Amino acid sequence: MQELVDILLDGIEEKKEMSNTIKKVLETCFQEEGIEGLNFYITVTLTTPEKIRELNRLYRNIDRETDVLSFPMFEKEEIEQIVQEKEKQKLPEVLGDIVISIPQVEKQAIEYGHSFERELAYMVVHGFYHLMGYDHIEEEDKKKMRPKEEAILTKLHITREK
Repeated sequence: MQELVDILLDGIEEKKEMSNTIKKVLETCFQEEGIEGLNFYITVTLTTPEKIRELNRLYRNIDRETDVLSFPMFEKEEIEQIVQEKEKQKLPEVLGDIVISIPQVEKQAIEYGHSFERELAYMVVHGFYHLMGYDHIEEEDKKKMRPKEEAILTKLHITREK
């Protein structure tokens, strides 16, 4: 089976549990969206608040820390066309990059009163749907994105209570 994710560590210590969570969440996302056989993969970088702030400033012109950044390689319509045609790429192709601030995940898990695993899983699924062309700035867009995120977490039994 093709690897769906390449996990990079930038200033963060490797923990097997984090890698396992990321892999199972993305595997479920790929299945739900029907792209598991299309030779796509995602790069997930786990980093520090300082490094994600630098990326946020560089690519979004926002000079502050954030929890997750997504850098898609395709427009939503391009992905939909590939899925519809079930075009299998000959070579693996990156769907996009997700960058997650692990200290921010830890902080938010405490703030929201749930587990680190739940917060990390949410960051991964949230980043994934940004790569798929979904957004949450406008209320109408949020109504499409949020149920997809929650469906993945529910399917994996990763609830807010955990």
